[in-house]
Amino acid sequence: MDKRYDFSEIERQMQDFWEREGVYRFDKDRDGELYSIDTPPPTVSGSLHIGHLFSYAQAEMIARFRRMQGYNVFYPFGFDDNGLPSERLVERDEGLRANALPRSAFIAKCQATVAKYESEFKALLTSLGFSVDWSAQYQTISPEVRRISQELFLELVRMGKAYMKESPVLWCTECQTSIAQAELNTADAQSALHYIPFTVDGKPLEVATTRPELLYGCVCLFVNPADERYRQYVGKSALVPLYDYEIPILSDEKVGMDKGSGAVMCATFGDSTDAEWFIQYNLPYRRVILPDGRVAQDIPFIGGLEVPAARKEIVRLLGEKGLLLKRETIAHMVGTHERCGNDIEIIPSRQWYIDIMSGKDAFLKAADEINWYPANMKQRYVAWVENLKWDWCISRQRYFGVPFPVWYCKECEKPVFANPEQLPVNPLETEYVGACECGCTEFIPESAVFDTWATSSVTPQINERLGLKLTPMSMRTHAHEIIRTWTFYTIVRSLYHTGDIPWKDLMICGFVLAKKGEKISKSKSNSALEPRSLIQTHSADVLRYWTAGARLGTDTFFSPDELAVPKRFITKLWNASRFAIGHLQDFDPSRTPELLPADRWIIERVNETAAGAARLLYEYEIGSARRGIDELFWKDFCDTYIELVKERLYEPGIHGVEGRRSAQYALYYALLNILKLYSIYVPHITEHIYQEFFRRREKESSIHLARWAKPACIDDDLVRFGEKLKEVLFEMRKHKTERDLSMGAEMDMLEIRAERRFAGWFEQTEKDIKACSKAKTIRYDSE
Repeated sequence: MDKRYDFSEIERQMQDFWEREGVYRFDKDRDGELYSIDTPPPTVSGSLHIGHLFSYAQAEMIARFRRMQGYNVFYPFGFDDNGLPSERLVERDEGLRANALPRSAFIAKCQATVAKYESEFKALLTSLGFSVDWSAQYQTISPEVRRISQELFLELVRMGKAYMKESPVLWCTECQTSIAQAELNTADAQSALHYIPFTVDGKPLEVATTRPELLYGCVCLFVNPADERYRQYVGKSALVPLYDYEIPILSDEKVGMDKGSGAVMCATFGDSTDAEWFIQYNLPYRRVILPDGRVAQDIPFIGGLEVPAARKEIVRLLGEKGLLLKRETIAHMVGTHERCGNDIEIIPSRQWYIDIMSGKDAFLKAADEINWYPANMKQRYVAWVENLKWDWCISRQRYFGVPFPVWYCKECEKPVFANPEQLPVNPLETEYVGACECGCTEFIPESAVFDTWATSSVTPQINERLGLKLTPMSMRTHAHEIIRTWTFYTIVRSLYHTGDIPWKDLMICGFVLAKKGEKISKSKSNSALEPRSLIQTHSADVLRYWTAGARLGTDTFFSPDELAVPKRFITKLWNASRFAIGHLQDFDPSRTPELLPADRWIIERVNETAAGAARLLYEYEIGSARRGIDELFWKDFCDTYIELVKERLYEPGIHGVEGRRSAQYALYYALLNILKLYSIYVPHITEHIYQEFFRRREKESSIHLARWAKPACIDDDLVRFGEKLKEVLFEMRKHKTERDLSMGAEMDMLEIRAERRFAGWFEQTEKDIKACSKAKTIRYDSE
């Protein structure tokens, strides 16, 4: 082995070797229990950053671990390459807006852009040593997946779980599309409460609102039925200021008596409560805000203005006419679109929905059937389901997505659906052949596309396209911010389509933060810490080792300074391996010599660590498992065992040939199995060391196809003996350090205090202890 480990050459060589040998290729006929991983297909919305590496690498380590426990691991990978995120990427990269091009031209640009990014994604993940079976790769925009998505939508229609209706919907005026509740973020915003006098029986009734621009859309006033101030107003009519039309006054318990004046406007639509009251009380609709975010042209005073300008103008008019009683600055929560950050409006629109409100109990029950890692993440899901307000809106008024296989009768507007053999189908390109029940033979195609979650929520079914029965899959992994979307939606779809939960285990990862509280993302300049340059500078294994440092589910900070410790580890592993292999060239692993106590101890410690790490990894605690392996490698193997047996390896004339063989046997076993333990974290360097030396002596062609040690039991006495041995060496080094002596300085006497039952083992280890400590004599004091 070379003196220096050249990661830039070796990592590429190992990746080529894995690809050439098909090391990670899935074979359904291979021995072992199936372990299937439902990996989140990254949204093609920009370049991958260190945060993606963090969560994806942790799951990849589990794939490697399970493979080395004898499981037949199915580890596919896909790309979520359609919908609004991809469209916004194209608009940003191309410097254009989707509506500025013909639909077909914009879609062609989307296809070219996502293909480029997917190629970069795959190259990056490969350079990180991901043990993915790329032959099982999928794209959510591919014809194959479009067919699956459309088939499952039609199944929901037949079940009565997917339906179309016109109703108030969350609408992004920037992206020009409807959105679902799960895509709604909330943010604190500075605003103002405007106190405006409505007229009741000729007298003013003070009403407070943050949306004065919606005065023309006001259809009702509400007060709390328990509010004695306004009890006499319920059932009467009020005159709307500026616009002079009458509206009813009703009562509802949702009105906060301590908010504003205690009397509130219901306008179409200021917020979700307005939308709920609109439906609950069968109120009329008065159009104010259009889908493009402007006020309708026919609205007096503010027609054609954008919302902020309209609000400013109405406030000016109210003040001018003496109708603004007072104005209070407040901070309140506003709904924003998670994709663009713009404020959300609510407008009526014809959309497609999946029924989720009727199934909340079943969705909560499903959470109890899934193993959550860490367990506290389950409560996030439960809170989300319990607080759902609307069915899931799955239609988007966009371009690059999976089309609805739907047309509408030109006469009666009833929807008609594609036949299964037509799928995948784009109604804008294919005419419906047939007649409506009303007799009409002319049909209008649906132009909306599926919400991207409507397709990525069926990844278990997409993965079954290869002929495997997977549901429930073994494990899904993702970061905690998409529990409300990907976790929830997939549970919904799985229960509807299969009657079963989608996976047995959920592994929820944390975020990577650039600084306190700031998530690294594609939209922030902090994503300049991009993995490609980090890999080129520091190596894939260094980055992977770092990703395994955090406790599952917790957020962690990153800066390049964090990589100093992983780099020191790689150097130590290389140097320790070089030393060991240098003394193993004449070793025959087929012969088992009589082992000395120190050699038996290190073997036992390796076995104990393997068992402990496996227990933690079955619980998805990657960081805790790695720390246990680190303890074995640094303190037991390097600091203690290697130092203890050095002279025995160098000087068989003093310690005997059999003593050297005993050390060689333990050294071989310990190093090989330490490499196996670390191979899930740092696959390149461990594979290279294995190929350089162990491959000729072991049956597996790759270390990643080898098995971890699985001891039937652990000899606790040997482990305890080893701990006492470490204490002896620690005290010896402390003694010399405190006296400014070199570690090679001689000692007249070394005193060992140990339990009587260890006396024989210490006597057998005496030559090693003397060689390591340079002690002339050793005195034993039994405890």
